[in-house]
Amino acid sequence: MPGYRLLLCVLVSAALMFLDTRFTRMEVVRAQLSTLVAPIQWVVSLPSEVLNWGSLAFSDQRALLEENRRLRGQLLTLSHRVQRMASLTAENVRLRELLAAGQRDEVPFITAELLSLDTDPFSYQMVIDRGRRNGAYVGQPVMDASGVVGQITSVSAYSSRVLLVADASHALPVQINRNGLRFIVQGTGLYDELNVMHVPDTADIRVGDLLITSGLAGRFPLGYPVARVAQVEHDPGRPFATVIATPVAQLQRSRHFLLLFPPSPAEMAGEGRLSPDAVEAALEVVRQSLDEETPR
Repeated sequence: MPGYRLLLCVLVSAALMFLDTRFTRMEVVRAQLSTLVAPIQWVVSLPSEVLNWGSLAFSDQRALLEENRRLRGQLLTLSHRVQRMASLTAENVRLRELLAAGQRDEVPFITAELLSLDTDPFSYQMVIDRGRRNGAYVGQPVMDASGVVGQITSVSAYSSRVLLVADASHALPVQINRNGLRFIVQGTGLYDELNVMHVPDTADIRVGDLLITSGLAGRFPLGYPVARVAQVEHDPGRPFATVIATPVAQLQRSRHFLLLFPPSPAEMAGEGRLSPDAVEAALEVVRQSLDEETPR
């Protein structure tokens, strides 16, 4: 009996296929049959759709819960840092009052964006979209969100060329944030390496020390992060240690920058912060250091 049913189904299917190819009226019948079968197909596929939707909903919920947990942890960490920063700020104000020191003014700045990078493999320079019309000038310090990027070397009406700290011809005075020791940092031609020049073998400098701008010469204002000490090698036969630092600025990734407008040495002297003789002496020391250490 089952064999007859199978044979009957095959014959009916063959007949329907024959009629479908010979007569156009079968299209109407097929459309009506499809309309009748559609609810059945929807009911049959409903369990799998519900399972798929449920799995997606649960996975999204887990992802949201995990993200929420992570954000709560970050919020607690940032809240702790803010509280600590408030305490340090208050302590700093009290100490400055004891020392009769004036408040540090905020350094004005404008934002800039990367236009292009220098194609010369031996030169580390870039072009930004701020120029003379925006107040940019030669020697102006350039920062990103992490630290010092470099300084402007040439200015046009609408753009400026920036020499990066990684360039071998760039040097700037820095000091160790931990103890105030001052040195000169010079580029090496590598994005992730800076040389700390003429470090005495007995100097108190350690791996991990943060190097910040010292403010000497008045070009870079005091206190901006430049690099972090990555390697210190002492050679008993040499008077100076070999010290390598890593720039804190994202030299290969940053696209947005700040152009700082620090007060000039003459303005600082006029406000009583430095005497003219002290300013001139500091300028002369930095010029001599740069002349001795810049490659020719």
